[in-house]
This record gives sequence, C-alpha cells and structure tokens, in this order.
Amino acid sequence: MSLSMYDASVPVFVRVLRNLDQVLAKGEAHARDKGADPDTLLQSRLIFDMLPLVRQVQIATDMATRGASRLAGVEPRSVEDNETTFEQLHARIAGAIAHLEGFTPAQFEGSETRAVSFKTRAGELKFDGQGYLLTYVLPNLYFHATTAYNLLRRNGVGIGKTDFLGG
Repeated sequence: MSLSMYDASVPVFVRVLRNLDQVLAKGEAHARDKGADPDTLLQSRLIFDMLPLVRQVQIATDMATRGASRLAGVEPRSVEDNETTFEQLHARIAGAIAHLEGFTPAQFEGSETRAVSFKTRAGELKFDGQGYLLTYVLPNLYFHATTAYNLLRRNGVGIGKTDFLGG
C-alpha cells in the first residue's frame, strides 16, 4: 500500500501541533512556577534578528492549515496574527487542529500533481503538490515547531525530545 498525500500531511500536521501545544503548556507552567508572567516568554528570541516565540507558533499553525488547504484545492483560511497570551495561542492551535480534522482523504486524491502557487515576500512560488508538501510545508512546519521548542528549552523549561516527538 502506498502512502497517500493525506496520510503524509494532515495526521502529521495534527501531531506536530498537538505536541507544540503541550510544550507551550509546559512553558507556561514553568514560568508560573518561577513566579514570572508566562506571557513574557512569548516575546523571547534565540537571537535579535529571529522571530519571537509567538510568531513561531503562528507560522507553524499557518503552515499546517494553508498547506492542507492548498493540497486539498481549497482557498486557505486567513487568521489574524494577534495573539498576545498563551491562552490565545492554545486557542489558535485548537482552531488549526479543528480545521485540519475537517479535511477528508478524498480531498487529497491527485494532489501530488496539483499545481500549487502563492506569493511570498520573495516572489511567487510554484510547486506540484508533492514538492510543495515535501520541500516547503513539512520543512517549514518542523523548523518553526523546533524553534518554538528551542526557545522554551533555552528559557529553562524542562522539556525533552519525547515532548517534541509526542507519545
């Protein structure tokens, strides 16, 4: 049996986002345990020119939802990037997961050859569906989820590889 585009995307996206939500919860609890305002963690950066934790989470959710939408041949949903609290980020992740769980495998049939194009700051990007998933969406999703994990870890949150990978 071959791996479908649906199986290579939606369940993977959902798992990454659920694990991200759990490490965020551990970060929030860590800050409270240390007597700090948890929401200050959201502005932490690895280095001055890198996006803060809150943007890493926003981009990870957008990557998953827009990726699934484009592969399914539907217009990606638009979500404001206005979260300032952990509570709002948890809600954003929950909304992204609900959106992803609304897709069916049938919507992804033939998506490996579906033309995908969109504009970025660098210009228009064009892919076939398989290339889009494997060389753009998955690497970006993992990059931003990993960066969020590393920001929390750098701030002393007691998380490890199993937290990132999930159970």
